[in-house]
Amino acid sequence: VQLQASGGGLVQPGGSLRLSCAASGDIVSINDMGWFRQAPGKQRELVATITGAGDTNYDDSVKGRFTISRDNAKNTVYLQMNSLKPEDTAVYYCNASIRRRKLGALFTVRYWGQGTQVTVSS
Repeated sequence: VQLQASGGGLVQPGGSLRLSCAASGDIVSINDMGWFRQAPGKQRELVATITGAGDTNYDDSVKGRFTISRDNAKNTVYLQMNSLKPEDTAVYYCNASIRRRKLGALFTVRYWGQGTQVTVSS
């Protein structure tokens, strides 16, 4: 199983970016999915999460500016980022709780994507 993130880049303050993260491999189903970020010299922090039912949760710093969504048919989670600020600069990582089957038994593993750089600067 792999999570492949894309969509990062350089954007001016006030601009927008859309991140995508697609899960592939031997997947039975995907539970919650989310985005985290890590700025230089700081710990990785939660940005937003979405459950399999579509319930969402956001860090206060991004509420009203970022929107998380998912396409279950494509095993993909998105993060639409609007009104970007310099303090949003970080490496963004996707995360997913994935159910798999092996030898007839079901088990759940949490996976991380490789990270995509978002830089907000004029």
